[in-house]
Amino acid sequence: MSLITTTSKIDRLAQLTAKTETASGASLWREAMRRMRASKMAIIGAVIIAGFVLLAIIGPWIAPYGPTEQTWRGEVFSNRGEFVGARAENWFGLDHLGRDLFSRMLVGARQTLLVGVVSMLIGLLIGALVGIVSGAAATLGGKAGRRVDDAIMRVTDILLALPSLLLAVSVAAVMGQSLTTVMIAVGVVQIPVFARLLRGSMLAQGGSDYVLAARSLGIRKRRIVLTQILPNSLSPVIVQATLSLATAIIEAAALSYLGLGNPDPAVPEWGVMLSQAQRFFDNEPMMSMYPAVGIVITALGFTLLGEAMREALDPKLRG
Repeated sequence: MSLITTTSKIDRLAQLTAKTETASGASLWREAMRRMRASKMAIIGAVIIAGFVLLAIIGPWIAPYGPTEQTWRGEVFSNRGEFVGARAENWFGLDHLGRDLFSRMLVGARQTLLVGVVSMLIGLLIGALVGIVSGAAATLGGKAGRRVDDAIMRVTDILLALPSLLLAVSVAAVMGQSLTTVMIAVGVVQIPVFARLLRGSMLAQGGSDYVLAARSLGIRKRRIVLTQILPNSLSPVIVQATLSLATAIIEAAALSYLGLGNPDPAVPEWGVMLSQAQRFFDNEPMMSMYPAVGIVITALGFTLLGEAMREALDPKLRG
């Protein structure tokens, strides 16, 4: 995806919430929630996410076996391509070490959710901080502030121009192999997205009547930014956070697949499970299919909900 396309989509999302009231006087966010409740896409996404979160919470307690127990090690001979498929006591079969795949999928859901949420929060918090500084400088900083904004945005554009997975792999390769590395690497990729989005939303709000009124009353610029502009600029950031969770889960799985994830094979995580299973795909493809399908469905849930939120906020689609 080109830099122009990426930045235009981010800026478009920022502009969707520039108007705080609809023609009927209802708040934009309230109108968006009404549209989402009637959206099949939003409902399906919400159901998938709710199921995934519930699985991540209760998975370790309902797993029939421990994720590291090699109870059936003597029944699996990976060097000869002999595996055990689904059966009554092992619903998903066994992996190459004789561990129950169903139990590892249940326990791994929590680890996968943790990686996605932490990665998104890293990008959100740091990106929001950068966006606030840039947006405040451009909106109320005068000529000097615009220079600061230009400098920050040029760095942001450079990061956005880099392929996200390539940037994540570069960061992970420098920091070394670990679960923390994966979360930081994926989080770094999200920083410029949130920074540009919040900055664009703040610029859209900067020309509003309530900002002009506050300035005419002599209210300090910092207070205007923190109490007036910033709270009204967060809606598109919430939408992007939902979409970024899907991206974070996929990119974290990709890093784990490339061997940059958690080096401890005893800790189940869907991306690591997929990486371990690739060697045995010809003999036991289902060992790869289970974590792959879990990653795809989870990412689909966050994407559906995020896209539904984006459409609900688009004034062109309002009746």
